[in-house]
Amino acid sequence: MNKIITIGKRTLKNDVWHDDRGPIPGSPSDWSLPMTDEEVELAALSDPNARPLTPEQLARLRPVPLIKRLRRKLGISQAEFSERYRIPVGTVRDWEQGRAEPDAAALAYLTVIDAHPVMTAEALASPTAAVTK
Repeated sequence: MNKIITIGKRTLKNDVWHDDRGPIPGSPSDWSLPMTDEEVELAALSDPNARPLTPEQLARLRPVPLIKRLRRKLGISQAEFSERYRIPVGTVRDWEQGRAEPDAAALAYLTVIDAHPVMTAEALASPTAAVTK
């Protein structure tokens, strides 16, 4: 299979990195940076489609809710998160969409899930875990 990966103007073809001049020896970790941080900043400012956000634009942005970051980190759906951690799916949906916010106890629970997702799921899946309906 012919796999092609691109990093800037460098491309991986048949397990050999290339740029516009041809094959490049070594691996990406051996290369010097193509641009300094200052050059990157100047390039971004010169591109009208890739300008950094202004402080006013940043202030208008809403942070991604903790539960959504957790779910994305775990790579599971709202329904799977709901079932695995015994939180009603409507509550998960409301928290993610900003219609409601978790209270202090729920935030503490989400923090535990973030720190130990597998252990928390295993504890809830054990036969001794209390089942509420």
